[in-house]
Amino acid sequence: MEKKLTYTQAMKQLEEIVGQLEDNSLDIDQLADKVKQAQELIKFCRDRLYKTDLEIQKLLNPED
Repeated sequence: MEKKLTYTQAMKQLEEIVGQLEDNSLDIDQLADKVKQAQELIKFCRDRLYKTDLEIQKLLNPED
């Protein structure tokens, strides 16, 4: 996965993979790779959301 990937880029890639899965445009050889890539993107997005939430909480509650 790219080191400078943004949340928006990751979501776009996930949407593309989901679209390919939904319209059955992937052959069997690509399927496992795309599912693995989707798992990595989901983890990246989840981590980014968690870190952003922590940053916002720190800003909203500076005395903690």
